[in-house]
Amino acid sequence: MGPGMPRRMGMDNDKLKEPLPKNIKEVPQYLKKVVSKFFKRLFYIFSLVWNTAPWILISLSIIAILNGVMPIVTAWVAAELLNVLAEAYVSANAGVQIEFGKIILLLVLQFVCIITTSLTNHFNRIVLNVSGTMVTNHVKEIMMQKSKTLDLKSFDEPEFYEKLENAQREAGTRPLQIITSVFATISSVISLGSFFLILFSISIWAPFLVVLLALPSGIITYVYRRKVYAYMRFRSKDRRQLNYYSGLMTNKDLVKEIRIFGLSDLFIGRYKNTFKKYFSNLKKIYLKEGFFNAIVSLASALAHCVVFLYVAVMVWKGKLKIGNYSFYTGALNTITSAMNSIIYNTSTIYEGTLFIDNLIIFMEEKPTILTVTEKKQEIKRHIPHEIEFKHLSFKYPGTERYVIKDLNATIKAGDTVALVGVNGAGKTTLIKLITRLYDPTEGEILLDGKNLKDYDPEELYKIYGTIFQDFGKYAVTVSENIAFGEIERDIDEDRIKQSAEQSNATEFISRLPKEYDTPLMRYFEDDGIELSIGQWQKLSVARAFYSDSDILILDEPTASLDAIAEQEIYDQFDTLRKDKTTIFVSHRLSSATTADVIFVLDNGELVECGSHSELMKNNGVYHKLFTTQAGRYLESNEGEN
Repeated sequence: MGPGMPRRMGMDNDKLKEPLPKNIKEVPQYLKKVVSKFFKRLFYIFSLVWNTAPWILISLSIIAILNGVMPIVTAWVAAELLNVLAEAYVSANAGVQIEFGKIILLLVLQFVCIITTSLTNHFNRIVLNVSGTMVTNHVKEIMMQKSKTLDLKSFDEPEFYEKLENAQREAGTRPLQIITSVFATISSVISLGSFFLILFSISIWAPFLVVLLALPSGIITYVYRRKVYAYMRFRSKDRRQLNYYSGLMTNKDLVKEIRIFGLSDLFIGRYKNTFKKYFSNLKKIYLKEGFFNAIVSLASALAHCVVFLYVAVMVWKGKLKIGNYSFYTGALNTITSAMNSIIYNTSTIYEGTLFIDNLIIFMEEKPTILTVTEKKQEIKRHIPHEIEFKHLSFKYPGTERYVIKDLNATIKAGDTVALVGVNGAGKTTLIKLITRLYDPTEGEILLDGKNLKDYDPEELYKIYGTIFQDFGKYAVTVSENIAFGEIERDIDEDRIKQSAEQSNATEFISRLPKEYDTPLMRYFEDDGIELSIGQWQKLSVARAFYSDSDILILDEPTASLDAIAEQEIYDQFDTLRKDKTTIFVSHRLSSATTADVIFVLDNGELVECGSHSELMKNNGVYHKLFTTQAGRYLESNEGEN
């Protein structure tokens, strides 16, 4: 977090926690809020899965019912079969034969139960495997759709990356995991209710004892699931650091520098230290939870022994058949297992719904770059446009320093304007404001006399042909890299080649193995080609030539090119910018001499404005910058001579 950035994370964390009740009267309201939020999250998860594919929920519902019913049916059939076999054994010893058909019927029923249970388990695995991939894909798609609506300012804020990292970490697996746990809980409740009634028939206190002993385990589990959630949620920075350090070691663009400067051990060491710090406290939570649950499990096991002994005595006294021993003890085991399953699954649901907040918070991030009037202004296309700045000021979100300060100026329709100034003067920021990637902090920008905010942002972006300093390098073909300049139109091969020629890219493209069909970068294709930074920049310039833009904006479009290549491209710009408003930034001030107007920025302020000759006569900031740079070129040439 940089200087001047307010420490809002702590405040945000406090907001996310539901304040505990201060007295007994507030407890009902507190519980109401907690339960309300729980079901709101749960409904959101169900809607996610339903929107992925309704058959997933339908299939899981059928599986849940079968998993709940089959244990009691299987146990009853097994007990009846054991009783009949015991009777048959006694009767056979007494010289009496029991009808074998009843045994066959029970064996068939047992076989059906086994087959049904087996098929249900296999079907469940198929559903989970298929639906898991589908749900993960659906969530990633809605996250990508959401990302395209977010403001650029969101990507400049550490808080946003916490939301993004938390959402990405959980979005893939949590929704289906929660749904599965919900249906597993339903199955357990069905089994629990059935076996509870069965065990209740021989002992009133036995089933209640089992349930009572399970409650402490449930409380422990819920408390520590909450602790794990809170810890993981608010240690997002540690996880981002872990991903950052591990990513550095596998980043193909940085591997050369890391190897040359011997930084590998440094980053590996920082990764280890961060992990040690992150994991040490998490391990303590897990160990404490395990310790307390072990004590509760021991008490539960002793209670089981008592109940087992009670049922055995009932059989010994002849009050129960021998098959009923397995039936009732099995009921006891199933009740215990069902209670453990309910506790585990409901805690998983509870924990999962807490974590799913990460996705909900991300999806609720609101864009602010919107049309502010109900009636959107129509943008006239294929004409020169006028841009006016009125008392324009801007500071980046979360900072106090103004990057642009009370700027007043007009770019006339069809003019070519050069923005010059030292690094940090505000040139690139001004371009971001003109293209409405950000809104001004104060003042306004007018396009053809109307506030930029009155236009539909999507329509506004279409009139700009922009090359940024950090231009895109896409792992697709050469042709596609150029065609991205006008993605809405069908690919025009002739225009692609013309754009490449205008950007002086045809020479190196002709030497590529498949020319315009050559895949770039070695991310996906074995025959992918790695370009030099200068070649990439020529493709980015070709992209601007390809676009059907009214306003051409070039932020250091030739920074990676040599002086000759730069001059050739600017000669092409003379043709391209005809009847267009053009704005460009260049540190090579020789290119600024071709501009109609030069804006000189210094520390966010417009200190000078005029043509090259006018500004040179003023003997001000521009004159100093230009003569200093020209002097360096002369010294360099003299040294070579």
